[in-house]
Amino acid sequence: MPIGPDVIAELRPSDADEVEALLLAAFPGPDEAALVRALRAEGAMVAEWVMRWQGRIGAYAGMSRMVAPAGWFALAPVAVLPEWQNGALAGDRTSVRDRFRLGTRIVRQAASLFVDHADILRKKWALDAEPTLVVLGKRSFYARCGFSAERAARLRSPWPVAHTLIARPGGDVPEETLVYPAAFGSP
Repeated sequence: MPIGPDVIAELRPSDADEVEALLLAAFPGPDEAALVRALRAEGAMVAEWVMRWQGRIGAYAGMSRMVAPAGWFALAPVAVLPEWQNGALAGDRTSVRDRFRLGTRIVRQAASLFVDHADILRKKWALDAEPTLVVLGKRSFYARCGFSAERAARLRSPWPVAHTLIARPGGDVPEETLVYPAAFGSP
């Protein structure tokens, strides 16, 4: 019998209300839930992933297409039910705790998609540019999941570059100006 949450799956339309509730529980205000609704309405959302455990959605990650540069995407928001954060579902079983780190697992898979499977993304979305995933957040967490702050150092962004990381194949340090979908607003 497997131990740990189910695999990461694409969001089903019937999951929207449960994801909204998760976002409202995971963040101190309604901004992230409003962001997801706005990205969907804007047509910028290209992928939404969930992780389930015992019939409940415990983690969510949304990915939207950036306005610029071409072939770049934003990972936001990422959320885990508060009572399931930091592998809490594993209880005292430290040997399986990583299997229950839902946020880490969903973010690692997103980064891996861009680093290890860029050829699939180029074909799927008919991209001429190197597919790149941008995330804004806690550097230590996202770096453990496969994102690089060093490779994002030359980016220009409306948000703090000190908290911006990217996942993409290769080792280059791109110099680009990030333009997020309108739903993100301005800082």
